[in-house]
Amino acid sequence: MAGPSSCMFEFMTGCTNRSEPAPQPTALLACLFLGSGAAALIYELAWFHVLRLVVGSSSISIAALLVSFMGGMGIGSVLLPRVVPPTWHPLRVYAGLEVAIGVIGVALLAVLPLAQSVYLAAVGYGLGGVLLRAVVCVVCLLPPTILMGATLPAVARWTGATRPGVAAAGRLYGVNTIGAVSGVLLASFYLLRVYDTVVATLVAVALNLAVAGVALVLARGWIHETEPVRREPSLAPGRPVVLAVIALSGLASLGAEVVWTRQFSLLFGATVYNFSLILAVFLGGLGGGSLIGAWLARRVERPGLALGWMQVALLGALPFSAFMIGYQIPFWELSAKGNGMSFLFDVARCALSIAPATLVWGASVPLALAAANEGDADAGRIVARVTVANTAGALLGTVLFSLVLIPGVGTQAAQQALVLVAAVAAATMLWAERRRQPTPLLSLAPWLLVLAVGLSVWLVPGTPRGLIAFGRDIPGWDTIGQYLFVDEGVSASVAVTDSEAGYRQLHISGKVVASTMDLDMRIERMLGHVPALLHGEPRSVLIVGMGAGVTAGSFVRHPEVERIVICEIEPSVITASDQFREANHAVLSDPRTEVIYDDARHFLATTDEQFDVITSDPIHPWVRGAASLYSVEYHELVKERLRPGGVVAQWVPLYETDEVSAKSQIGTFVHSFPDATLWNSDFLDAGYDLVLIGRVGSQRIDGRWIGERLAGDSALRGSLAEVGLGSTIDLLDTYAGRGNDLEPWLRDAPINRDRSLRLQYLAGLALDQQNAYAIYGAIVGYRRYPGDLFDVAPQDEAVLLRRY
Repeated sequence: MAGPSSCMFEFMTGCTNRSEPAPQPTALLACLFLGSGAAALIYELAWFHVLRLVVGSSSISIAALLVSFMGGMGIGSVLLPRVVPPTWHPLRVYAGLEVAIGVIGVALLAVLPLAQSVYLAAVGYGLGGVLLRAVVCVVCLLPPTILMGATLPAVARWTGATRPGVAAAGRLYGVNTIGAVSGVLLASFYLLRVYDTVVATLVAVALNLAVAGVALVLARGWIHETEPVRREPSLAPGRPVVLAVIALSGLASLGAEVVWTRQFSLLFGATVYNFSLILAVFLGGLGGGSLIGAWLARRVERPGLALGWMQVALLGALPFSAFMIGYQIPFWELSAKGNGMSFLFDVARCALSIAPATLVWGASVPLALAAANEGDADAGRIVARVTVANTAGALLGTVLFSLVLIPGVGTQAAQQALVLVAAVAAATMLWAERRRQPTPLLSLAPWLLVLAVGLSVWLVPGTPRGLIAFGRDIPGWDTIGQYLFVDEGVSASVAVTDSEAGYRQLHISGKVVASTMDLDMRIERMLGHVPALLHGEPRSVLIVGMGAGVTAGSFVRHPEVERIVICEIEPSVITASDQFREANHAVLSDPRTEVIYDDARHFLATTDEQFDVITSDPIHPWVRGAASLYSVEYHELVKERLRPGGVVAQWVPLYETDEVSAKSQIGTFVHSFPDATLWNSDFLDAGYDLVLIGRVGSQRIDGRWIGERLAGDSALRGSLAEVGLGSTIDLLDTYAGRGNDLEPWLRDAPINRDRSLRLQYLAGLALDQQNAYAIYGAIVGYRRYPGDLFDVAPQDEAVLLRRY
């Protein structure tokens, strides 16, 4: 009877008494890699969802997440051929990796909440805080991503190190990438929208286990044999050159993905759906290109030369993409209505713009695999070298373009840099091919390349300022009288304009988020003045988001306030707000003001400071990630940071949304603050947006004191009078209801929780709807005069009762 060690050896090596191997199950293995790719992207979206709630959404935090995920994939590629003997059965190794990924996926459901507790207990600011964010990401993401990165080198040992075998590995790479597309769409449009991160993770685990089970069944019918491969030096351009070129290709591809995501999010809207569609189209192009490259790798005599010409093709593809995104597809119109048609239209526009470049980058990987093969017996090592070089370049491209080039020189110069990277890759590869086997065309290549690079750089157009300012609102492009400020920041593109109608506007990510128009000024002032007056004596206030600074500037007119803390994630917004100094009462020049550059939720979770008022500038819940500022867990965090008697204010848009999204936002707030009150900003009481007010403890609203306060402070009264709220009656007349009265209407409200952030999916689907009047009408249908809440003079009460 065989002992345990011999059984393990037999299991992993696949040694049997068969005299002939069974046919290689290529199609089935491709299906398995399709499932692996889908599971990997489901995990990525679920883990990033959770970890962003832990370490925040600042540029440093996002960089730490990406470095950990992509770095783990690269490490896995390198380790597999060094750790696992080539005699072990590739399909059984693959099955073991998939099982291990699934086990870790389940374990992370318990580990991630624990990591959050440890992180919040130890985090601080400065270098130590940044390093701790990196440690959390590495500890959580490195183990599973190392295993993910090892799967392709493992199975490459099954395909073999021959030319057809390496081409087959390239095909599997393409299929895996296409599987990732299905994972993105499944997670974003169904699993996370309908369920939550736990269900999404369990679906990915099920895929891992199913893939492992089928791989084990296939392994039983096939004998693994290792044979040396004869070196063919005349066809190999030199492994270091190929690795350098594929690293540059990875750098350019992920750098372009960063640039394009910024531009497409301006055009399509920064919803979670559109980010997922952009990613899916990008991955689909890479996957399709990989299949083309695998076909070429098996047939062309000089794969290195084909790889070089692919990089040359980018010199035309990159300017084409820049031109299409900025100057063609924004003006295409869709006559049919509905979310489904809109999504398909955006997919088509995105694909037509970036397909040439993504197909080239996808084809480069299989060609690099073939070109880097210098007679190795272990195909796993060939795949590992190429994929780790490509991943390292991709990692550098992501960090370089997102943190340095776009905020430093803008998207036009960043795309010109992409052209130069492609040119260096092309020159390097063609130079190596010319040295090995010159041809007349390769002799002319340097001169042709210089001309092509110069023309390509010149042809890259700038991102239209209208796209930065108004995004998908194409008619708005022609309403701008003057651009006062334009900047492409780390996390958002920002502009300040004067409209032809005479209003000053702040644009963030392709949308007007603040202006000096009377209705906008009114809601922004209300978000500051209403909670301050209802509190009575606020000493310390926190404003989530700077915007134009009007909300923050409202507190300048309250002399009792000793500390004004503004938490803003994008530095460009702070700079832009200086164009609104008159409207925001020069809040940044006030000695009481401090600006914290961080994700506001992360700041609240990691600070010990408490505040009398916590309010926020208008932040649309349909923007990806913004729903984390509207969840039950966020509200509980706010409660912990409010002093006794503290007041919280939150903005609720009734436009560009639907009733279920409004119910979700209001219902979630009322869930945490049952005595919440609603205040309407619309001058005609017809509904546009609302202010939600909650507080720690209950207290009547003292209208007499408010009247005395306004009468005795001309600066405060003037700030309110500018927006039609200069008296007690004007202020209390904006009352729109309270949480208790709305209980029947909110009974079916979807509660927004961190596990799902359902609100961003609901609001993202309702972005094109205009139902403000109907939603407000449903709300005020439950409104009654709050005699138990208002403490006002009899004559004021008589006026208010008549208005109700």
